[in-house]
Amino acid sequence: MKTLRKEAGLLQRELAEKLDLTKNAVSGWEVGRNQPDYDTLLRICDIFDVSADEILRTKL
Repeated sequence: MKTLRKEAGLLQRELAEKLDLTKNAVSGWEVGRNQPDYDTLLRICDIFDVSADEILRTKL
């Protein structure tokens, strides 16, 4: 997800704001500490215009 975020020109804080979450949540996904829940995953897919399969098959 870090690659998608950077390609979109978003900071962790900006992605977190789009998802109504904290920057720490986004940071946690990117370092593998935790994973987004299903609903959040779908929102991430919408933001980056990718399928859930694309995200799940790559390291978040």
